[in-house]
Order: sequence, then C-alpha cells, then structure tokens
Amino acid sequence: SSPHLVQVRERIRINGQPISKDLFNKYFWLVYNRLEETKDPVHASMPAYFRFLTIMAFHVFLQEKVDLAVVEVGIGGTYDCTNIIRTPVVCGVSSLGIDHTSILGDTMEKIAWQKGGIFKPGVPAFTVAQPERPLEVLRERAQERKVSCGCVCAWGVPHGRGLSLLSPQCPLYLCPELDDFEEGCQALELGLAGAHQRSNAALALQLARTWLQRRGCQGLGELKEVLPSTELLGRPVPLAPAFRLTDAMIQGLRDTEWLGRTQVLSHGPVTWYLDGAHTTSSIQACVRWFRQAALNQDKPHDGSEVRVLLFNATGDRDTAALLKLLVPCHFDYAVFCPNFTEVSVANNADQQNFNVTLENALTRCLENQRTWTRLLEEKVGQDPWLPSPVRVGGLLQPAPARGSLLLVPPSPRPLNSPALVFLCLAQALRWVAQGRDPHLAAPAASGAHPHPAASSGAVLLREAAAVRVLVTGSLHLVGGALRLLDPALSQ
Repeated sequence: SSPHLVQVRERIRINGQPISKDLFNKYFWLVYNRLEETKDPVHASMPAYFRFLTIMAFHVFLQEKVDLAVVEVGIGGTYDCTNIIRTPVVCGVSSLGIDHTSILGDTMEKIAWQKGGIFKPGVPAFTVAQPERPLEVLRERAQERKVSCGCVCAWGVPHGRGLSLLSPQCPLYLCPELDDFEEGCQALELGLAGAHQRSNAALALQLARTWLQRRGCQGLGELKEVLPSTELLGRPVPLAPAFRLTDAMIQGLRDTEWLGRTQVLSHGPVTWYLDGAHTTSSIQACVRWFRQAALNQDKPHDGSEVRVLLFNATGDRDTAALLKLLVPCHFDYAVFCPNFTEVSVANNADQQNFNVTLENALTRCLENQRTWTRLLEEKVGQDPWLPSPVRVGGLLQPAPARGSLLLVPPSPRPLNSPALVFLCLAQALRWVAQGRDPHLAAPAASGAHPHPAASSGAVLLREAAAVRVLVTGSLHLVGGALRLLDPALSQ
C-alpha cells in the first residue's frame, strides 16, 4: 500500500504488520544489488522510488511464501507498475474521485478508464456505486478485457466446491450497500468512521469472499436474494447479491483500524483529529466526520474551546476548492506548513521528498494562507488585504523582526482571521499545543511569537479548556503529525 505515514516499512506488511527493520534491510539490498548487477550498461538507471518498492514487495511476498497478497495500485491502474499481475484472483475499484489529474486526466470518465485498466480476462471484478457515465466506462473496460457482463443469477450456480471464479460468466458487479449485509435489527459496526468507509467495507467483503471461495472454504454464508432497486434500474452493471456474514467477518469489520483516516488522539485538553483527505470528495467526507466527532460536542462548561485547522496539500490539487469546503467548520485559526517534520532533513529521512524544495513547499503554504484569508473575507463581505509574500534574493524569508518560526506577511492592520505559516510540522504543532500535549515540547519563549496574531493565539490556546485540531489535506502531513504525536510509531 502507499503512501506510508511514518516509516517506509508500512508499505510492505505481512499478517497486518510492517516487515521488520532487519527483513526490510535484507530484501532491500538483495533487490538493489541484483538490479545493479544486471542493469543495461548503455542506459544505466535504477527503478524510481515507487517502482523499486513494488519490485521489492513482490520479492518479499514470494520469498516469505504468503498465501495471499493484497496489492494496492499506486496511481490510476492502466499504466501503474503494480499492474503486472496477469491473473489475480479478483479485482476491485473503490469510489472514484478527481485526483492526479495531470497523470490520469481531468474528468471522472478519463479516470475511470485508467482505473479499469486493472481488469483481467476471466477474472471477476467489483466496484461500488459510481456516477452513471464513469460506471459505463468501467463496464466498457471490463468488456474490452473480456470480463463478461452476465446476469446476476450466475452467482447461484454451484461448481464443485463453490462458484467457478474464472468462468466467462463472472461479470463486473456493483457491490450492495453494507446495510444490506445486516441481519434483522443487528447493525454492523465498523471500526472506521464515515459513510465512505462503509462503501469500502462492502467492497472488501466481496473481495474477501471471492478469495475464500477460490480456496474452497465452507460456511461462508448463503447468498441473499437480489432485490430490484429503483436506483439501479437501467444501470449498466448488475448488482451482486449480499450474503450472510461469518462471525470472523463481523469481528473484522468491527476491529478494523487504519492510521491517519478518521483518527482521534486525545492528549489532555488537546484533541487531534487526523484524516488524510486530499480530494474534494474525501474532504467533504472529512468535514462530515469532523463536524460529528468534534463540532457537535457541547462546549466545555469550565472555559472556552479553540478550533484549529492544520492543512497542507501537494501535487496538482486545487487547494482553493479544498479549503473552501473547510470554511463551514468555523476554525479560530488556520495553520499551514510543509510536510517536513523538522527543518533538518536528517531528522525525517523516511518522509523526505527530494522532488520538492523547502522554498517550493513554503511558497505553496503562503498561497494557501492567502486563499484562506480571502475565503473568510469573502464570507463576511470584506475585500482581500493580504499582500504578496516577502522575497529576498528569490528565497522566501521571514523578516528578522518576525522571528524564524513564523511566516506572516506584513499587513496594514492586525489580522482579523488569523492564518499562520510555519517552517515545519514540529514548530506548527508546538505552537498549537502550547506545552499542553505531553508528547510535544513547549514552543520557545524568546522571539517565537512576535506577531500579534501568533501571540494572542498562544494565550487563547494556553487558556482554553479544550483545543480541537483538524489535521488534513495530505496523507504525508498526517504521517508527519503522527510521527510527533505518537513516537511509538517511529520504533
């Protein structure tokens, strides 16, 4: 899976656990040395980062003799380097969203075409509810791969120990909603919050059952009758039947955890809400979750509540569109910083992106700062007032009077909608926590907050009975925050 949050070993897991440091070291050098020895002497080059890790993951799984490998596509599908498995047991496509547009295309139909590239001849495939036209594209891709779009009744025809999974009658199917798997009045509990995770869970159930059928496992639960649905009438892809879940499946759904997705860390008066959402659809889901998890709670009886947004976005994403979706959460402060955990590269080797300089990252943060301020001022009918960032010799630099921790462009009047930029995550988190989170040191007292917005904010954060912080916009940002907020993850 990708990306990793804290350590690169998270990308290659066996039985749910990242491989050990010793195992990672062993297989890394085995693969690296073999590639180095056999590379083309004329066009000498090593695989890029993601391609190397993909090769290494396959090597690890083969050498460790795993029974089942679950491989997540990196970007898209058709041209992704994971898409070399000729005959997988089953394929799944989750909810489509607009992302990586420079690579995949700028419409849902183009992205659906890329995603459907993982379909293989004779291999069953599942997807979840999609907009009509992208769903038609997925069906067309399935037909190109000779994955028949047959009738639903094919599910009920037994072949020996179970359904013939490689039969031409195995079609591309839509997954039913998770609620359709519930028995009677017993609601299915899911360890991950959010309606979108219930969609993911329904897809996971179909993929898991297909694998178990292939293994000839018994007692998987009988299939339920497929009821006609007005929502699905006329859809190009038939609906797969739900089935009675086993106790293990029910427990698996209930115990599911995934760091960095709808995750809550309560550290005394400071509560961190972490979600790696980075597309419009996932940010919308994040806002729904955050409003339910944090904003619907009663304000503390013994004091005030301060709400803080910690945000960053990378790549070709439309940051203004993402920030606009976050405005209704009514944050008291918005904090922007690069995904670097520390300013020093040596302190965050696993999270260093050598394709992005600190200057470029800070430029993006300052743009986000201006966008946020403009959005808030448009909301209250004021004119934008923030000037361009200060540039010295082509490099973004804070004026000496403002200290080295904080980047706040000068303004003719005090900030009325505080939006602050810090050089790295550690500095941003320390300012937000103000020494009230035991995992984080207090910010430096001398010259750290000379700007009125930062100084007054520090006072409010220290005195608030509750501080609620949403960290979102980038999985890399969330991973860096987790590294600092939960040091055990770095071990």
